[in-house]
Amino acid sequence: MIPINNLIIRKIYRKIKEYDKIVIARHIGPDPDAIASQIALRDSIRLTFPNKKCVAIGLSVSKFKYYGILDKIDHEDYKNCLLIVLDVPNLPRVDGIENLKYREILKIDHHPAEDIKGNVDWTDETSCSTCQLITELILNSPLKIDTKIAGNLYLGIVSDSDRFLLPYTTNKTFRIVQELISKSKLDFTSLYNYLYDRSLDEVRFQGYLATNMKVTENGLGYLIIPAEKIKEYNVDLATPSNLINNFNYIREVLVWTFISEDAKNKIYKVSIRSHGPIINTTASKYNGGGHKYASGARITTKEDVDKFIQDLDNVCEEYKRATISNLK
Repeated sequence: MIPINNLIIRKIYRKIKEYDKIVIARHIGPDPDAIASQIALRDSIRLTFPNKKCVAIGLSVSKFKYYGILDKIDHEDYKNCLLIVLDVPNLPRVDGIENLKYREILKIDHHPAEDIKGNVDWTDETSCSTCQLITELILNSPLKIDTKIAGNLYLGIVSDSDRFLLPYTTNKTFRIVQELISKSKLDFTSLYNYLYDRSLDEVRFQGYLATNMKVTENGLGYLIIPAEKIKEYNVDLATPSNLINNFNYIREVLVWTFISEDAKNKIYKVSIRSHGPIINTTASKYNGGGHKYASGARITTKEDVDKFIQDLDNVCEEYKRATISNLK
């Protein structure tokens, strides 16, 4: 039997049932887990309650159009709505809710808790993904599911667990996926093209990343990607973060980060991954956060980019020193 969070699931379902207007939001710079969980929950609510006005908001990412189309709304039409926040623990990183006068927040997330305190809050750091939590919610409540919803949830789980390779993957993850496939009769193998399909431009851009990534003596791999390189390779600003997991298992690298210049918004978008050193505490110093071994940040100046790189290198150095000390 899969351990079920019965109490929190009942609270979430009752809260969804209570509101006629529901807005679902997630973090800026979305990944497949954020987009897939958001659209899957929206579509499940619409399927279950056809008369409710339920929308999923935020900037669209063309690469993720398979998951579904996000909604454009007039915030005045959603006064006193229920705001459901997915896959993000802090308000500054929630996409699209500026000037939204919501009545309550309901949060579902698998990142360490920060400043979002929902009236109903399901934060579970043991879950590999927010899609795992949404799957658990739907499978154990009256919320309905169809093949498209199931496919989105499956892809979100596969993506955020990096094909079940990351330590956040648990026995429960596999049991929930098995139940999802069984209940929806999902042909999951046909879905992988939507997740792993790459343009020739992206493949060549990955070659640029590999060729130009610098590696310090302490095991920090990093690359500052100028805006003109993004344009030269005909990719978008989300591409470095979408490719970062492809640089796993490099023997000489403990932590690796891609820092992409967003010239339009005058910021640097940062993705970070780790084989052992804890990185989310460093990310939180630079307008970011996330998991211990997978985080992101947003930095406004080149000076702070340099400080960020030095801080990460120090984290690698401390980790190596502690590891050596433990071996003695």
